[in-house]
Amino acid sequence: MASKGPTIALDAMGGDAAPEIVVCGAAIARERFPDTRFLIFGGGDRVRSLIAENKALAAQAEYRDASTVISADAKASHALRTGRDSSMWRALDAVKQGEATAAVSAGNTGALMAISKFVLRMPAGVDRPAMASIMPTATGETVMLDLGANLECDADNLFQFAILGALFAHATLAMDRPTVGLLNVGAEELKGSDTIKAAAQMLRAREGQLPLRFAGFIEGDDIIGGKVDVVVTDGFSGNVALKTAEGAARLFGQFLRSTFSSSPRARMGYLLARPALKRLREHLDPRKYNGAVFLGLNGIAVKSHGGSDAIGFANAVGVAIDMARHGFLENVRAEFERLQTLGLENKTASL
Repeated sequence: MASKGPTIALDAMGGDAAPEIVVCGAAIARERFPDTRFLIFGGGDRVRSLIAENKALAAQAEYRDASTVISADAKASHALRTGRDSSMWRALDAVKQGEATAAVSAGNTGALMAISKFVLRMPAGVDRPAMASIMPTATGETVMLDLGANLECDADNLFQFAILGALFAHATLAMDRPTVGLLNVGAEELKGSDTIKAAAQMLRAREGQLPLRFAGFIEGDDIIGGKVDVVVTDGFSGNVALKTAEGAARLFGQFLRSTFSSSPRARMGYLLARPALKRLREHLDPRKYNGAVFLGLNGIAVKSHGGSDAIGFANAVGVAIDMARHGFLENVRAEFERLQTLGLENKTASL
């Protein structure tokens, strides 16, 4: 199992179709990244047999038994009290112990967030971790955070999220000093709460020393329009915006199917438009953007959608590998240490 690539710890029991989609997803990821090895945590002979069925994966994977599974409806507090020998906890602990570079799970989001924060902790200068993901836009791809980890945020939190989001965009999308916008009810400087105004003031005052370019306030339609590379907001607004975008995409798909099946002429039009529609479907395929990341921890933790298939799970593994290969954690530590050295700590009182 010797390998020079990253080692990814997998929670084989998380997700609606676990463990099949996890093991199959790992096999797909191994084909894409042949130097990657895996620590797969699960329970029972089913996981072992699935790994054994794929000889190429088995040569790069090590199975470790876990006695419990955190259910999809378990409360985060219950998972923290009782989940120490669960497949999810053990995968995250492998990252803490240095056995793995990153952990990926399609399990309970609240439990994964709570256990990740407890096990991995946060580096100096980061008050709260944030959930971030990549989404398609009219101009390419955009990073958005927070997507639900922190329902209420102060200006310091938003300032930190801007830095974390910029470093994440650099690691996964190869963006040099990405543009960052604060989601607001309007683009005018006078609009918004005192919190978001204070966050904007901090970013403007320090922009020259940050790994980003601050674009000011953006509105909801600017997200999909791709006006900025990184969208920063609190977890409540971010989660609502994300779910609204996902629902709009599904509605658009339903409208297309309904329209092209409405008449014989419409069905003929579908045959002519099928190549273009295939490209559109591939561009908007949610599996392509699967893999939300908890930024601001002393380790890489990636959340795959619970309903994803093997291809989607493999893409989530790919996000973890990209972050590891581009030194995301090292960049975060170095950036926040540099800010503290320069006296540019993320405190509104310093303005």
